[in-house]
Amino acid sequence: MEKVHVSLKDLAKELKISISSVSRALKNHPDISPELAQKVQELARQKNYKPNPYAIRLLKHESKTIGIVIPDIVTYFYASVISGIESYTKEKGYSIVISSSQESYQKEQNIIENLLNLRVDGLIVCLSQETADYKHFDKILEDNTPLVFFDRVCRTSEISSVVADNFEAARNVTRHFYENGCTRIAFINGPNHLNISKERLAGYIEGLKDCGLKISNDLLASCNMTPEGAKVATQKLLALKVKPDAILSINDTVAFSAMKEVKRRGYKIPDDIAFVGFTDEFHASIVDPELTSVMHPTFEMGQEAARLLINQLESKTPGTPRQVVMKTTLVVRDSSIKKQKK
Repeated sequence: MEKVHVSLKDLAKELKISISSVSRALKNHPDISPELAQKVQELARQKNYKPNPYAIRLLKHESKTIGIVIPDIVTYFYASVISGIESYTKEKGYSIVISSSQESYQKEQNIIENLLNLRVDGLIVCLSQETADYKHFDKILEDNTPLVFFDRVCRTSEISSVVADNFEAARNVTRHFYENGCTRIAFINGPNHLNISKERLAGYIEGLKDCGLKISNDLLASCNMTPEGAKVATQKLLALKVKPDAILSINDTVAFSAMKEVKRRGYKIPDDIAFVGFTDEFHASIVDPELTSVMHPTFEMGQEAARLLINQLESKTPGTPRQVVMKTTLVVRDSSIKKQKK
């Protein structure tokens, strides 16, 4: 049997009084006589009336709901960020709605439109890798809807964001390779328009300068951050007359695929080619050899993004955009430590 939801309107119709009178009677408002209040409350019990918190919030022009837009929902990186967001929002009395763009610009646009139609109070967004046009955020800014970016960001002069220190992390990785005997250090980057690609590339180049190494375009490859794209980028590097002896990857997914291709070609990791990834996914400690990776404070990034957004909500104003940069940690494992030759 289908469960029927009883509304204030249903109670009012049966009692032949106004909806506002029913609402006040249920709250024992002094404007309502005790007799009517008792009558309304008794009918509510009989009909098993339950208040709809979402409807109540809409009447107050607030949903106490925050929309989250991420590139995917299966990666540990995003799952951990969401955990951080949820821990803070729950403490503040907010719910979250999570949607995945699946790395699609069009889906990202559609999701944001749908979330706004649901009347979420604000948005926390990580851009898809296809997103190079940011016009779909114009209406959000015009309507003063609170918005915060994390990891992959844009328009930082207008919108608050939380990111990792990508420049310094990539610089440290490059120096780590050099300290372990690597001199032909390659970099498989992501799409050129993404901030993480630009910042990590700049850090990689600075690291080469620190070590007195030549900057070579031959050692630079880019991909769409899919396993197939990473495989093609790796093949390009392995086709060089003088092959790289180390590869820094834009993220762990790219590193896993690159490592697989390198091993398929008969090279040993790390003796022939050392590897470091970014984001320190769960599988980094399971692959063989275990992958050295840059660990992000993902849970804390989520908490900070939620804090920035709720501060906007509670102050009722966008305020001055804040850019929070969080430190990373290089987790050293077997993939980047070359054996000392006797």
